This record gives sequence, C-alpha cells and structure tokens, in this order.
Amino acid sequence: MRPTFLSDTAFENIADSTSSFSCHFHDTYTIGLTHHGMFTSLHEHKITQAYARSARIINPGEIHGGDSLSWQYTNFYPSVELLSSLYEQMYGEKKMPIFEKHIIQDDELYARLMLFFQAVYANEATMLLESKLIGALSYLIAHYAHKATPYSFTCEDSKAMSMVVEYIHDNIASDISLDALAVTAKVSKYHFLRLFKKHTGLTPHQYIIAERICKAKTLVLGGESLSLAGLHAGFSDQSHFIRSFRKIYGYSPKKLLQKSNFILYK
Repeated sequence: MRPTFLSDTAFENIADSTSSFSCHFHDTYTIGLTHHGMFTSLHEHKITQAYARSARIINPGEIHGGDSLSWQYTNFYPSVELLSSLYEQMYGEKKMPIFEKHIIQDDELYARLMLFFQAVYANEATMLLESKLIGALSYLIAHYAHKATPYSFTCEDSKAMSMVVEYIHDNIASDISLDALAVTAKVSKYHFLRLFKKHTGLTPHQYIIAERICKAKTLVLGGESLSLAGLHAGFSDQSHFIRSFRKIYGYSPKKLLQKSNFILYK
C-alpha cells in the first residue's frame, strides 16, 4: 500500500532532455535534482544555470521555464500541506516555508534527496520512505527556508483576481471566456487583462493552459487514457494537448505511460 503522506504526489525521472520548457507554474512545490548535463532556468524573471549534483527548488505559484542540454534530472511535486506540516513539527507553528534560493549547490542536500528518490523508485517500506523524506525536507527547511507565510496561502494581489483564479480552477474543463473572467473580476476586459498578468505573471490563456496540463498529467498518472485525460482537462483537440504538454514539460505525454519513470502516489 502506498504511504498516505505522499497522496497525489507526482514523481518524474528523465534520463536525457534537450528540450525547452515554456513558462508555467504549479500549485505544489517543485523539488528536483540535476544529476548530469545542464539546465538554464528562467525563474521569476531571472536566469540561473543548474549543473550536476545541484538541487532545484520552486515555490508554489512561481513562474518558471528554461532550456536543457543533456539534462538528467529527477523531480517531485510535494504539496503545501506536506511541507507546512513538517515545518510545524520542527518549529511549533503551521506555516508555509518559502525558499528564496532557487538553485542550491549543496552536497548534503543532494545526497539526502537522492536517498529519498531511490527509496521511492525502489518502493521501499513506508517507514524507511518517510524517514528519508523527513531527513531530506527537514534539512532543506532548516538551511534554506528563510521565511514562512501563514499556512492558508493566498496571493498578495486583489481579492478580485483571487476570485478569478478560483473560477478558472472550478471550470478548467469548460470553455472559459474572457467575458466570464472579466465579469467575475467586476472590471472591463481591458483592465482585467492588465490586472491578471500583474497578479499571476501569465496571460489568462497561458494560465488556463498551464492548469489544464497539470490536470491532464495527474489524470494520466492516475490511469486515465491520454485522449480522455486531454478531454477531461479541457482540450477538445488532442494535437493541441500534446503540443501544449511538450512545451511545458519538455516531453510528450506518452512518456507518462512509462511507469518506471513516473509515479503518482494515491
């Protein structure tokens, strides 16, 4: 039985990427290791290069993309709940840790995360897996979480834009119109486009595509077929789904069917 503390957590292990990744975001953290090659990361409008034996940390909602060169990497996408709960165990208050350093060159952190990833892919016993997870993430929090926000994470922008984001999440499989979004925000379409880009760092179209791709990936890893996953995530055109997926993740969604490289804990 899969451990419940990793419920709905996705893992990916990619042997050799030379792809470009368009700007996108995740509702979860992204924590990964570069094993070989190089990744030129565009993160929050700054360019940083990740080399072998480095860790890559992205907070929820942060815009990122980049270019890879013979890049071998392993990522996982832990929830806000997971890291906030561990932060509470360490410091006595439940807050969401924020990591200011994006690329971290730390041999001890690399080794701890590597032990955890190896345990995941070897399907080790739950107690061993949880011990290695706590060992890696507690080290990361203790050394690199320089601030924390209240657990109920909300963006700093206007309440209207937060309502729009919620509307998108609730209607992601539907045909979402600009009119509907502007009405939800109670502003004109002209002002909405400007405010939304300021709030999220993406245009409404880019944001919706990113959300749909995240949903589709979760559905495929959960056992749904590629065609149905794309449809249920809001893509009426399968080729559009495949192109959009590749732009964000750097590989075709068909690769998700290689179960030895991709895991979704349920």
